[in-house]
Amino acid sequence: MGYTKQNTQDAARLAEVRRVLWIILGLNLLVATAKLAYGLIIGSAAMTADGFHSMFDGTSNVVGLVGIALASRPADRDHPYGHAKYETYASAAIGAMLLLAAWEVGSSAWDKLTGQMAPPRVDATAFVIMFVTLAANITITLWERRVGKRLGSEILIADASHTGSDVLVSIGVIIGLAAVRLGVPIADPIIALLVAVAIARTAWSVAKQADESLSDRARIPSGDVRAAAMEVEGVLGCHSIRTRGVSSVVHVDMHIQVDPQITVEAGHAVAEAVERDVAARFPQVVDVIVHLEPFDEYQQQKTAGQVDGGLV
Repeated sequence: MGYTKQNTQDAARLAEVRRVLWIILGLNLLVATAKLAYGLIIGSAAMTADGFHSMFDGTSNVVGLVGIALASRPADRDHPYGHAKYETYASAAIGAMLLLAAWEVGSSAWDKLTGQMAPPRVDATAFVIMFVTLAANITITLWERRVGKRLGSEILIADASHTGSDVLVSIGVIIGLAAVRLGVPIADPIIALLVAVAIARTAWSVAKQADESLSDRARIPSGDVRAAAMEVEGVLGCHSIRTRGVSSVVHVDMHIQVDPQITVEAGHAVAEAVERDVAARFPQVVDVIVHLEPFDEYQQQKTAGQVDGGLV
C-alpha cells in the first residue's frame, strides 16, 4: 500500500516564481559584470573577487529555474521517485565551479601579496560602481525575500539569503578600496583572500547539501514521524522509519503494528490513515508507504528494541 500526495501547486504561482528568478538572474549578471570588468581594468583583486562572488549569485537563480523545470516533472517508468534530484546534480556542478572560482581569486590575491602584480589604480569610478551594485544587491535581497514569503517559495527565500551574503562581501571590498586610496595597497589582496575563503565556504555548503540528497540522508527525524503515526487511532507500534529524497521532496516508508485480531480491511484502513496524516503533517513529504504488522509478542520486542536504541 502507499499514499502519494497530489501536486496541487498553482501554475500561476510557479509562473511568478520563474518570472522573479529570471529578473533577478538578469540583475545579478549586470552587477557581476560591472564589478568584474572594472575590477580587471583597475587591477583590483578584491573588486574582481567580489564580481566572481556576484556571478555565482546568478547560478543560484539558474538552479532554481532548473529545479522548477525538471524537479516538477511527474514520475515516470524510468524515474519512479520523480526527477527532484536533477536539482541536486546541478547544485553539485555549481559547487565544483565555486571551488574553481575560489582558486582563481585566491591565486590572483597571492600573486599581489608576493609582489608579482602591480597595486590597483583605485579611482572614484570604482567606488561609484561598488556603491551602486551594493544598493542593487540590497534591493534584490529585500524584494526577493518579500515575494518569496508572499508566494511561500523556499527557492526564492533561500536565494535571497544567498544574495544577502554578497552585501557583506561588497562592504568589505569597499573598505579595502578605501584603504588602498589611503596608501595601504596590501589591503586589496587581503580582502580578495577573504572573499576567496567566503566563496570556498559557499562551495562547501553547496556540496554538503548535495551530499545529503545523493547519500539519502534521513530528511525528517524518525521520532517525529513515529509521533505522528502513533496519534492515529488503532496504531499500537511503529518502527523501521526511513526518509529519503531532496529537502523539498521527501519519501517515507515505515512499519506500523495493529491489533492482530482485527480484519485485513480494518488494518488497511489504519495504514491509509497513517499515510495521509504523515503526508499532511510534513509538507515536504510527497509519498508514504506503510507496511502493516500484527502487534504480537515478537513485534512488541522488535519495536521496543528500536525505540530504546533510537532507531525507530
